[in-house]
Amino acid sequence: MATRLMPLMLVAALVACGSGCAKPDWIQDTLVTVDVTGTWGRTEGPPVELKLEQRGSKVTGSMRARAAWYGSVFTSETVEGSVSGDVFRFTQTSGRPTSYPLRSEMRVNGDEMTGPPWGLLRRVDSSRTNSQ
Repeated sequence: MATRLMPLMLVAALVACGSGCAKPDWIQDTLVTVDVTGTWGRTEGPPVELKLEQRGSKVTGSMRARAAWYGSVFTSETVEGSVSGDVFRFTQTSGRPTSYPLRSEMRVNGDEMTGPPWGLLRRVDSSRTNSQ
């Protein structure tokens, strides 16, 4: 009887170990490794400016950019987002028609942030936007 159970126990142990190894560690999704607080700007192309304040993983701020839908007029909009690892995800929450908000995911490396829709942004000021 023990000889029949041995292969089943071995398969069960392999499945248990394999399922635990297949998923990334939960801490990778919750760890905040960057601080995006400050003013970020575009060095090439149409001007873009993000002023961000980060507290823990939550980020709030404003975005000032040339709005294609208004021609050459600059718009100022609010953004809300979060940081997970070195990725900054945000959604524009005012300004543009709310039926089509801007959403983006950008990778942060020191004083540079890359991703759509602007490509490369650089931190031009790292001071806090609100006093703490």
